[in-house]
Amino acid sequence: MKLFHDPQFVIILAALLGVLIIASLVGWALSRRVSTEKGCEVIANLNARIKAWWVMVAVFMLAVTVGPVGSVVLFALVSFLALREYFALSPTIRQDHRILIWLVFVILPVNYVLVAIKWYGLFTIFIPVYALIWLQTRAAIAGATQEFLDRAARIQWGMMVTVYFVSYVPALLMLEIPRYSESGQNFKLMLFLVLVVQASDVFQYIVGKLIGKHAISPHVSPNKTIEGFVGGIMLGTLLGAGLFGMTPFTILQAGALALVICLMGFAGGLVMSATKRGSGVKDFGALLPGHGGIMDRIDSLCFSAPVFFHLTRYFFT
Repeated sequence: MKLFHDPQFVIILAALLGVLIIASLVGWALSRRVSTEKGCEVIANLNARIKAWWVMVAVFMLAVTVGPVGSVVLFALVSFLALREYFALSPTIRQDHRILIWLVFVILPVNYVLVAIKWYGLFTIFIPVYALIWLQTRAAIAGATQEFLDRAARIQWGMMVTVYFVSYVPALLMLEIPRYSESGQNFKLMLFLVLVVQASDVFQYIVGKLIGKHAISPHVSPNKTIEGFVGGIMLGTLLGAGLFGMTPFTILQAGALALVICLMGFAGGLVMSATKRGSGVKDFGALLPGHGGIMDRIDSLCFSAPVFFHLTRYFFT
């Protein structure tokens, strides 16, 4: 992949790996020194987030290596795993299984094929319009009317979050930005999005643990504090502004977009936390031991990816 011959990309990647190595060593040292129960819990959570970053960096490296089509396939797999976790927490009946077959084996792959062939017009409306109408119709044909609206809403929301929203990450590769996309730079947009959103999430956690006192929504996510929110959003915005060189944006534009996607990332994490609390569980799954499932790692991306995509497309293509 020619991106590996891009000095800027290599420097950013090397810096990221260096930060992860240092963070891993610090986390290991703290885990050996901290002895209190609360302290051990905090350090364990921090180390889990660091491990998740290693996984995400490895996945991104694989995406860059295999190229655009391979990236689409990888995120299609992410959507499949996230969809499976979502419906593991959602009560369904036998008639719903026929609808889920359509969702998993038809709608999900068609959606990602549209991304792969860069058919923007149909991609943006395929799930919100056609798939939504068909699944509702198929549910009515099945004839199970008990709690019909609740069951239909759960299926539609799961489809939107785990498939449609997530697919906007590889959809960044379809954007045609003058003097940027021609040289295959769109992978950097993906990296910019993931770095800013995930770093803001980590910053919010660290600042919240250090000085957080006032919970934003104690019944949904007691660990999310106003202090952590403000600090994490500010630091994520500054990081985005500092990474403007890897984007087609100016420093002010990069900072503004970073602010928006950090806010959307927070919203995504809060909504997914409410979903878990409503189901009476702490994590969506256990695919990644110690730090939950796929949805626990991409919850902030679900809301930020489509907003970032459309803002970039509207103002820069």
